[in-house]
Amino acid sequence: MAGLLKWGKSILRRAPSPPMRFPTTGFEVFAPSEILDEERFEEFKSGRYYPVNIGEIFDSKYQVIGKLGFGVTSTVWLARDLQAHQHVTLKVYTRDEDNKEEFEIYKQLNKGDSSHPGYAHVRTALDIFTIHRSGGDHQCLVQKPMWESFRDLLYRNPAHRFTEELLRTGLMQVFLALDYLHTECKLVHTDVKGDNILQEIADKSILDAFTKAELQQPSPRKFFNDAPIYASRRFELPKKFGVAVLSDFGSAVRGDEKRNHDAQPNVYRSPEVMLKAEWSYPIDIWNVGCMVWDLFEGKHLFHGYDLGHKQYATRTHLSEVIGLLGPPPVDLINRGTRSPEFFTEDGQWKADVEIPGDTSLEKSEEYLDGKNKEMFLKFMRKMLQWRPEDRQTAKQLLKDPWLNDQVE
Repeated sequence: MAGLLKWGKSILRRAPSPPMRFPTTGFEVFAPSEILDEERFEEFKSGRYYPVNIGEIFDSKYQVIGKLGFGVTSTVWLARDLQAHQHVTLKVYTRDEDNKEEFEIYKQLNKGDSSHPGYAHVRTALDIFTIHRSGGDHQCLVQKPMWESFRDLLYRNPAHRFTEELLRTGLMQVFLALDYLHTECKLVHTDVKGDNILQEIADKSILDAFTKAELQQPSPRKFFNDAPIYASRRFELPKKFGVAVLSDFGSAVRGDEKRNHDAQPNVYRSPEVMLKAEWSYPIDIWNVGCMVWDLFEGKHLFHGYDLGHKQYATRTHLSEVIGLLGPPPVDLINRGTRSPEFFTEDGQWKADVEIPGDTSLEKSEEYLDGKNKEMFLKFMRKMLQWRPEDRQTAKQLLKDPWLNDQVE
């Protein structure tokens, strides 16, 4: 239990850490006309964000140290748990945000077998509490601090792509996380992408450096109706990286319930989701297959961008998949309620978008050769299958020869 020290047969509770005092002067103030962080969202304009102050203490124990980021429905902060003597992150949601389903998912994540090797690669919740405020309450999620995402790591690399060794290591950990999620928790993530795979902080000195920087060089900010809006601050580059951790379960759903609603980021959308057929765990595997191209090839495998309408279109995306994998099986087409928009009854393509010619995984892959390339593409095809039941599971993929660096 956090905050307890065992001493022989007795248990001694450590005294809480005293709160820190943060500077109230000496910071840069942005002009009122400059749009900062969450100010760009309608939710801010309607007053739905909680005005967090650096130095503020929540739930009698979490003291805010600095701002890590923001989104449409929340702001994220580094904080210190004064009772447990450890750093945490606080995700403070906008007013009256309905988080019931997401919080139930986090409860489900904690019910699985913690000895499963994938448990360490899933970002669970340490605590959930409510900030009560006139006009509407704000839910708050407490988690372990994490370093940046795979996507951030990708852009920090001048080549904008992972090395083969880094890709293998990262994917091993992602598949462990998905095996835990699918088999122990019966959950489908639905949003597996580089942004949602974080790295655990193994080098704790970057947390102390973040705190020291806030004390010595307070974050730039501006004021709106006397409430501060802070600029986000990044962690330093750590001396060593921790394990990969799958995060952000805001879109996760039960995998043992039938469903066919839209899911997944557009460019990662699986065939069964595009055709509006029933889907479950295998959509996460398709996600990973598409994500590999982003990380290793430095480009999307599919785009789905319709030049005529200048936006994503399912028919364009499907045409690209056909160009790469060949036509879909008729039995899969027959499962989808949207299939008649794109295919005839006997499975012929009828949409007003041409199938791209002269495309294949072999031609799209640019960095490998020989037996290594052959084994890598065989690994990719275990994920990129039209039929969801033809895709390998996370547990099966963990045994793949290329992933285990068993290239002859």
